[in-house]
Amino acid sequence: MRKYLLSALFLCTTILTIHAQVNVKAQDNTGDSDSQALKVKTELLNPSSLINDGTIILDVSGGTPPYSYKWSNQETSLKSNKAENLVEGIDYTVIITDANQNTVTKSYRIPAESITENFNGTFAPIVQSMGAILFWDPFTALGVYDPIVYADVKNVSIPNWTSETEDKFTLKSWEAKEGQHIEKGDLIAIITSEKDGDIEVRSSTSGELQHLVKEGNSIFDYTNTADLIESGAHYFARIQYDEPVILTHPNGDPQTHTIPFIVVWLVLGAAFFTIRMGFINFRGFKHALDLAKGKFDDPNAPGSITHFQALSTAVSATVGLGNIAGVAVAISLGGAGATFWMVLAGLMGMSSKFVECTLGVKYRFINKEGKIFGGPMNYLRYGLEKRNLSGLGKFLAAFFAVLGVGASFGGGNMFQANQSFEILSGQFPALVGNGFWFGIIVSVLVGVVIIGGINSIAKVTGKVVPFMAAVYVIGALAVIGINIENIGPAFSAIFEGAFNPTALKGGVIGVLIVGFQRAAFSNEAGVGSAAIAHSTAKTNHPPSEGFVALLEPFIDTVVVCTLTALVLIFTGMHEVEGVGGAQLTSQAFASVISWFPYVLAAAVFLFAFSTMISWSYYGMRAWTYLFGKSNKSEFVYKMLFLIFVVIGSSVSLGAVLDFSDMMILAMSFPNIIGLYILSGEVREDLREYFRKLKAGELFKKQNVTS
Repeated sequence: MRKYLLSALFLCTTILTIHAQVNVKAQDNTGDSDSQALKVKTELLNPSSLINDGTIILDVSGGTPPYSYKWSNQETSLKSNKAENLVEGIDYTVIITDANQNTVTKSYRIPAESITENFNGTFAPIVQSMGAILFWDPFTALGVYDPIVYADVKNVSIPNWTSETEDKFTLKSWEAKEGQHIEKGDLIAIITSEKDGDIEVRSSTSGELQHLVKEGNSIFDYTNTADLIESGAHYFARIQYDEPVILTHPNGDPQTHTIPFIVVWLVLGAAFFTIRMGFINFRGFKHALDLAKGKFDDPNAPGSITHFQALSTAVSATVGLGNIAGVAVAISLGGAGATFWMVLAGLMGMSSKFVECTLGVKYRFINKEGKIFGGPMNYLRYGLEKRNLSGLGKFLAAFFAVLGVGASFGGGNMFQANQSFEILSGQFPALVGNGFWFGIIVSVLVGVVIIGGINSIAKVTGKVVPFMAAVYVIGALAVIGINIENIGPAFSAIFEGAFNPTALKGGVIGVLIVGFQRAAFSNEAGVGSAAIAHSTAKTNHPPSEGFVALLEPFIDTVVVCTLTALVLIFTGMHEVEGVGGAQLTSQAFASVISWFPYVLAAAVFLFAFSTMISWSYYGMRAWTYLFGKSNKSEFVYKMLFLIFVVIGSSVSLGAVLDFSDMMILAMSFPNIIGLYILSGEVREDLREYFRKLKAGELFKKQNVTS
């Protein structure tokens, strides 16, 4: 196995070297021409050593203006001769067309100069290839689903309205009748602004007019909380297109809402395990709480940490930036309705956690020194070996371990360090430009914890996780409480958005997928990582740890993610455009509690810190599976992990972080295959556990009150 890994490392290094050499000879096509009618002069700009700041400027002559520019970069307009924010070291194409439909196709590459640009340029196509697998849409491939986003209607908005508009608007008069066919430019209504007086509204398209507001009625009132919460409160008319219109990106490519294979894989697995285990996510919830409270903690049971400490360690690895930034992205893309599907996916994910963590304990190995080695590597290898699938088991276990090491360095380490620094430096300007020293400090803090092993990690997470969760939950509840009068409109927006979303949000399928995807990415149910932490719990009964583990998706998704979504919806921030991620969540809190963004920044750091220390343990167990269970092997891994903390804090690695983050999702492929095969024995173990529980044969503390 080591030989194969070293060969892979050598191959990656070779590819990087070749790629760097190619970059030196990067083509720019400056001043050349492939058409007698159109001549193109080009300027390629790489203004700094920072990644993703490349620019291509075209100067076109000949032919018949105006020219259109069809860029491979989707964010560049068809009308723009300038493409910005490009990745250095990869090819971009542009098709230039004049008014007489003469065309010329050009290909350009911004030369990558710095080390980070070379790394980013190398990994960008790898990420694209990996994404093609993880986000492949099987339904579109089979022809049963059309991913292209169509608009049947055009909503007519108050002119120049934004979510920050503080004004009152009334419909003064309709200038076109209900059901009338209108042409682009026709006057359709006059509305009255409290600040600006009468405003004429003309149609931006052709079609059949539908009135949404009666003459003399209010359209939007910024003092009315229902208007702030309701999705599309600023629309007062609707125009039914003569033919459905395809929504496009700035470069003219159709917008699509695909059904990613990785989401289908995780959600189908969760649904299967929910049914297979007899809806254990619901009927086992009360017992899971009793276990987490220590009611069944046997001090003499094998293992290193308590049920609660195992839960805290695993929760700390999942509750993180995704709960703050990721949910904001989901709400921005899918609207308030994404919240409903996110909660549903979180509930189903509880069953996946039960199965994988039960197996994690069942197939763990405890050596003479008391160190515990458990997780998917063990149950994939030895569980499948019991079923005469030794070859498959060894392959899946090794594959999972390789992905686990990569995911720990990337998504569980560099990504957390990188994003926490970005968010903290945004609130505390003194940090700007000091990423290296920030990384040094964080690596020292992480090192102090992880050098002590799982017991040290469990003690820290057992204190940090409840504290950081309490701070965030209290802050969210405070925002919701202050805006409690919005509860009706908010839940109306959620359910209306879940089942009757606009085409712009992708319809029901589009919103459903956004919600499911956010839940799957956040709680990691089915990924298998949590089974590594839970395998160290003190217990004689594997299903007991499965019960504790099913609380994780509930805490992560049903509670924390939902609270974030409700904060965004209750404050009306789900309607804000042009702002995303953690910044949007921060603005939502700031709209009610001006100083809370500073608290949120601190919470983000704690989220990232706890995620790093938990993932260090996950990665180390994957590492020792590949390179041997020795103290020396563990020490080498820990030192590498701390180095990557500094790298993640001080360098923007773009596609490298995307690649390593994707490895977390890829871990679900070998893991869920194993869970399907082993689910039968988990069900039998669950039946036996329930028999013992009802018979009173399980250890139970007498002095712990429920």
